[in-house]
Amino acid sequence: MTELYHAAFSTCSQKVRLVLAQKGINFESHEIDLIAGEQHAEAYVKLNPNHVVPTLIDRGVVLIESTLINEYLEDAYPEKPMLSEDPVERHATRMWTKRLDQTVHPATGVITFAIGPRVMLLEQPAEVREANIQAIPDPARRAARRSVIEHGVKAPEFAGALQVMLNLLDGMEEALASRDWLSGPTFGLADAALLPYVLRLDQMAMTPLIEGRPGLHGWYERVSALEAYRVGVEDWFLEPIVEMFRARGEAAWGEVENLLKA
Repeated sequence: MTELYHAAFSTCSQKVRLVLAQKGINFESHEIDLIAGEQHAEAYVKLNPNHVVPTLIDRGVVLIESTLINEYLEDAYPEKPMLSEDPVERHATRMWTKRLDQTVHPATGVITFAIGPRVMLLEQPAEVREANIQAIPDPARRAARRSVIEHGVKAPEFAGALQVMLNLLDGMEEALASRDWLSGPTFGLADAALLPYVLRLDQMAMTPLIEGRPGLHGWYERVSALEAYRVGVEDWFLEPIVEMFRARGEAAWGEVENLLKA
């Protein structure tokens, strides 16, 4: 039996659900409420000591780290391959996923919490909010989370995070100038890994950053048309949350646009 501990709007959860859907792997769902801090609960931390989602349990084995989970799924379920047979393209895929893990994912966290759920978090009792921040194991992530919740897009971390995302979009645009997919001839692990980060910008009303890059925009439309996208991502959307993210993004867009001009 396959079980997945995940959150609907978590980028890392989305990329694993995309691979599960593309490979046709059914799973028992255990949703973790990240705003309520369920990722810090003692029972969950025994599964995932990093206090994050997703966590996959497959064939009785507990697996963490979304990039490694997807590579595990490729190895364990090779019938529908998502890695190219070309060693150069396999290397390119791993360069994309390494970039996500090292710089893009932390930057996305800064942008998300500066805009998306910030108001919800500020409405929590201060002791609840602070307890959830203190439970974040990594001190740098903990400090950044506190800063963006307090200051929003005016937080000192925000401009740098935005630049990381712009660099990512530019890199994708360059790579997609002569091809339909980042992973090789077909939709694969790199495409599944990158989609949630582009989607997050779109859902926070930064759509002009996507539409202004035609190669990227075409890729985004192709991924969004896949059945795996519907099953792995879209079916998990909660419309009130999507509307809240977009409304908060639209409200912040003027400040974001000023940073882009600067």
